[in-house]
Amino acid sequence: MTPVERLGLSLLHRIDPERAHGLSLLALRSGLVPLPGPIDLPRLHTTLAGLPLLNPVGLAAGYDKNAEAVAPLSRAGFGFIEVGAATPLPQPGNDKPRLFRLSEDRAAINRFGFNNQGMEAIGTRLSARTRGQVPVGLNLGANKTAQNRAADFATVLSHCGPHVDFATVNVSSPNTERLRDLQGRAALLALLERVMEARAALPRPIPVFLKIAPDLTQTDLEDIVEVALKSRISGIIATNTTISREGLKSSNQSELGGLSGAPLFEKSTRVLAQLSHLTHGLLPLIGVGGVSSAEEAYQKIRAGASAVQLYTAMVYQGLSMVPQIARGMDALLARDGFANVSFAVGTGRSAWL
Repeated sequence: MTPVERLGLSLLHRIDPERAHGLSLLALRSGLVPLPGPIDLPRLHTTLAGLPLLNPVGLAAGYDKNAEAVAPLSRAGFGFIEVGAATPLPQPGNDKPRLFRLSEDRAAINRFGFNNQGMEAIGTRLSARTRGQVPVGLNLGANKTAQNRAADFATVLSHCGPHVDFATVNVSSPNTERLRDLQGRAALLALLERVMEARAALPRPIPVFLKIAPDLTQTDLEDIVEVALKSRISGIIATNTTISREGLKSSNQSELGGLSGAPLFEKSTRVLAQLSHLTHGLLPLIGVGGVSSAEEAYQKIRAGASAVQLYTAMVYQGLSMVPQIARGMDALLARDGFANVSFAVGTGRSAWL
């Protein structure tokens, strides 16, 4: 971390977290943040559900909810980025305050509730972007007041799908009432069948991923894998935030919402390894939850992930962590004798089962 970045983070941490979030996006859009450009290392070249990636380090959904900073984020060193979540209609989300730092735990709690400007505004921005080497995906959400939430996911995909490289079905946010009920076997199968019908109607079919919660039983995971394979989705993202509060120190630990950051690492990685075991390598997996270093990203890869995603750790370490993680992972692969990151996928899974 450079002295300038350290100063910037220090100043941001003195103000309300959601306002700080908005200011960080403004700084990116204004060109005030130094960006390294693509991190292009041959050992890190890989594919994710057919998408060629310069490196497997991605940005998780939730940071750039409205696709306002796609261009600068594509130059921040990520191998792929995900924006959103987008819902058919704009919605304000839950009442403020709704984002809380847990600095002692290197974590955050949010209860945003899919606040976004809606698929029309987001789709317009995505359609105007210049396509490059970094794939851009969209997290699909449902409006809180929707009578048929399953239909909302398909609606957003139909509208925005032509302008993105992949999409993610997000049924795992804890901040929209009863949304996680859609992870149940019958409801999930019906939802994914509808989404895949919308995908088939796109001018250019794109990979569709499913993002799941970490708070699932073994039976839940078995059902999700069965449904995922039956519906022929492209892969699974493991995991979203957790409702668990185990082992936290911060005074904000009792706030309602989804917990992300360092405390999620172990739980999400165990779910990832279980999915890798259950799928027998038939579905690409993306590991997300608590990644803040090259070693942790590498552990996700070895647990079964083809790629990883970051978000909360940037609150504490800044954007400079992205190229550091990519280059650090390259060094770890070289240390262990892997000619390419794809050869390391799942090689350490047994340690997490």
